[in-house]
Parts: sequence; structure tokens; C-alpha cells
Amino acid sequence: MSDSHTAPDWLEHAIGWHVYPLGFTGAPVHGDESTAAIEPAPGAARLDHLTGWLDYVQELGLNVLQLGPVFESATHGYDTLDYFRIDGRLGDDAAFDRLIAAAHERGIKVLLDGVFNHLSSQAPMFREALDDPSSDAAKLFDVDRSGDEPSAPCFEGNLDLVEFDHRAPETAEFIESVMRHWLERGIDGWRLDAAYAVDPDFWAGVLASVREDFPHAFIYGEVIHGDYVDIVSRSTMDSVTEYELWKATWSALKEHNFYELEWTLGRHDTFLESFVPVTFVGNHDVTRIASQVGQDKAVLALVVLMTVGGIPLIYYGDEQGYSGVKEERFGGDDQVRPAFPAAPDELSGLGAWVHNAHQQLISLRRRHPWLHRARVSVESIANERIAYEVIGDGGRSLTVELEVSGKPSAEIRDGENVEFRYPRP
Repeated sequence: MSDSHTAPDWLEHAIGWHVYPLGFTGAPVHGDESTAAIEPAPGAARLDHLTGWLDYVQELGLNVLQLGPVFESATHGYDTLDYFRIDGRLGDDAAFDRLIAAAHERGIKVLLDGVFNHLSSQAPMFREALDDPSSDAAKLFDVDRSGDEPSAPCFEGNLDLVEFDHRAPETAEFIESVMRHWLERGIDGWRLDAAYAVDPDFWAGVLASVREDFPHAFIYGEVIHGDYVDIVSRSTMDSVTEYELWKATWSALKEHNFYELEWTLGRHDTFLESFVPVTFVGNHDVTRIASQVGQDKAVLALVVLMTVGGIPLIYYGDEQGYSGVKEERFGGDDQVRPAFPAAPDELSGLGAWVHNAHQQLISLRRRHPWLHRARVSVESIANERIAYEVIGDGGRSLTVELEVSGKPSAEIRDGENVEFRYPRP
């Protein structure tokens, strides 16, 4: 990491709830208002529905709210139309202000999703760039005018998503202005969507400028693969998403192969020498952990998440044992981006035991904040069983045992004291 910047101190105690707002609030995501799962009450906005769940977030023991896209977009949120406007399906500036204020009253930090690699091909600024080569908007895109119709590079073959030209200084200035605008409005940081698709050096200049006025903002990138340490160092982002640990966790539990997890935990330790990764077992882009490995083993995945170094995020619904399969088709994300009921007391009781396990493990994490940068030492291992020690500064440690043969089980001990056991006796 750059010597000129260190991650905000508040991250040492950060445990987050990751929400996809359009899905959570029951908004229509396929351009058809009739598909809305939830209609807001008269005078309210869908964001108010999310605001009503903040006590639930706090009672779960969480203190960060990671929001998916909230800006005006064409459909699913990652096809932005206007970066300075709250999506009309979610509400308006006033509803956003109510959410931020209510979160901060409870000590909950709020992070926004910055989709700064690409935007909707229907965005007014891109249409202006196509129509007027001399416009300011045209400087933000690498428009090819050699054919019958002007065009620009698209994101991963999706013609609906047009990429910014990150070589242009005007793009850096525009993205910086967006980041500053919402930080001034009260947010506490950014998730940089598809950060893996942008040259890390692009971010170094943008973030240096933003941090002049917002030094305590947490800024991390979505990075699926690649050299995590190099990307963090060059970009000066505080962190990146650790997909390697996500994959090894569910795969080890599903395939009864803890050797894969052992290897990845060794790599995880090397990352911690340079930065603290954002860790997770579920998000808006992947099959839910309960569908991947079953609810019983999903608790074991949570044990890993809560006992190794990192900045853990829990994807909304996982704490209730929600299932959902990601499919590669139109609407294939819908199962993993569901609406939540009007209030917590309307949740099914079927997920209560999973919720209870989450509360216990989050509480354990709170009691041992040194786990933020803890290292792992594997003490014993077999295909279906692993025991490891997590070690912090000053000789602090916990012993973790996971078993997947027969009935899955887990135990966490502080010396002779058992701090967590699953299943409970």
C-alpha cells in the first residue's frame, strides 16, 4: 500500500450488511413497473423500506451498510443513466437523506456502489457524446466514428453497457466529482464496481484528490482475480474483494476437501501483510451459500468468515438461511436479489436458527476485534476435518475446528473456554 495513505481506523471494527436496494425494496428491475414486488405507502419511498430495517441491522451486531446501486439506471442498477440522481424507483434525495441520517444515528456507516467502469448506452451523456464530437461528454468516451454509426467499447460484450475512456483526464475529473458529491452528502465510502477492468494506476490520481478532503472514507474495489497486492498498491485502494477465499470456503465444504481451504488461508495470510481484504461468503452476483452447500454447512462458512482476518460483509438474507441460485440468463440474478418483507417480524421463523448463529458469531467477532488482522496456523487437516489457530498480536488466539463428515459441526475455543459450538448441545 502507498506510504502516503492508511486505511481508516474504523475498519478495525467494521462488519457489514450488503444489500441490493432495487431487489430488497421490491422495485421493478426489468423495465416493467407491473413487476414491482412492493409498492411504497403514499408519501413514502422504497428507500424508506430499507431505513425501516436499520434496527434489525444494529441488533444483528453490524455497523456498516454496503448498498448496491442507488443511482438512476435503465434496469438493474449497473446500467447508470445519471450519477447525480437517486433512482426514481427507490425515491429521491430526501429519502436518501433520511436513510443516511437514520444509519448514522445508529452508528452505521454507509457505502455506495460506484459503477465507474461503464454506464448505460442510453445514458444522456453518452448519447450526447455520439451526437456531438465537440461536446464535453465526447471527451469521456473512446468513440469510433469510422463506421456507418459511431460506437464505443462495451463492457464484456454487453452492448447495453458502454465503457468510459479511463485514459482521458476528463474521465478522472468526472468520476472524482461524483465521488465527492456523495461523500459531501454524507456517505462513508465507496465500493468500486468492476475495478478489475480499470487500470489500477487510474485510481491512484482520483483517490489522492478525493482523500484530500475525505481522508476517513473507505474505498475498495471489486476484484475477482489477479494480483491483489499489486492492484491495491498501485491503485491506493484500501482493499479489494477476496474472491479466492469465497471460492475456497464453499468449495471445501461442498466437496469435502479442506486442503483447498488450507492452501487459500496461506495466501490470505500473505495478503494481510499488505492490506486487509474485504471478505464474504455471498453477494449479489453469486449463488447463495445455503444453496451452494446447504444451510448446515453455511454456518461453517460463516465460522470461517468471522474467524479469519478481513473486513467481513454478510449478504442480506444469508443471515436467514435464504436460498437462491444464480443463472446465466435474462433475469438470472432475481433469485439472489429478493425483496424483504415490510418488517422483521414478518420474516419466516424457518431461518431463526441461522439468524441466531449469525448473532453469536458476530458477537464473538466483536469480542475479539484483533481478528481483523489475525493470521492462521493450520494444526491438523483431513479431507473432512480441519483445525486451525487464529493468532493476533500479543499472543491472543482462538482455536477453530470444522467437521463435515456426518452432521456438520464447528467449535471455537479461547483456551479451554468454548466460545461457540455448532450444533448447540
